[in-house]
Amino acid sequence: MKEIRTKSVAPIYGLAGVWLVYCLFFPLYKLWHFAILGILGAGAYALLTLIFPGKTEYVEEPVTTGNPDIDALLAEGTRATSEMARLRDSIRNAEVKRKIDDIIKITDQIFKDLLHDPADYRQVKHFADFYLPTTIKLLNAYDRMGSLGSMGSNITGTMERIETILDTTLEGYKKLLDALYANQALDIETDIVVLKNMLKKEGLAGKDF
Repeated sequence: MKEIRTKSVAPIYGLAGVWLVYCLFFPLYKLWHFAILGILGAGAYALLTLIFPGKTEYVEEPVTTGNPDIDALLAEGTRATSEMARLRDSIRNAEVKRKIDDIIKITDQIFKDLLHDPADYRQVKHFADFYLPTTIKLLNAYDRMGSLGSMGSNITGTMERIETILDTTLEGYKKLLDALYANQALDIETDIVVLKNMLKKEGLAGKDF
């Protein structure tokens, strides 16, 4: 994660305000006048900096694996989750927001699996080429319809169908994630068997091992 700090403009505006007010009501023809103004301005700037410290954002830096195809797919996943997060913030329905949060979480885990297991590239690529765009398209439609002032039966019915398909979508995403871990589960099972046999061979395994 990369930390990005953005300073607030309030201290600058405050400093300018102090200078403006002072110049309107007090003279500036002696050196000590400027000294007083400098002290007041510095104090106002320091105080406003404490009150308005700005904001700090943490941005996830692009992951580079050395494989251009995988890097491009990971970047596509980042864009997709960012778009779904934007739609989640725009949509008003609290239950739909929760469903989108769950979908984003599973989507992120799917792409993290690709990062650790490049052999899953084809499955994740298919997921990114079809399932993600369709999901985002439906969420965009839901967001547009939800922003309308008045809703007829067609709009309401369509939104309800989208709400229902989100449940099915989430279950499908979970099954895909579980399938992606099949190779890793097999490798772990193999390691367990090897370790077990080694312990038995060395006489280190317990009676109930």
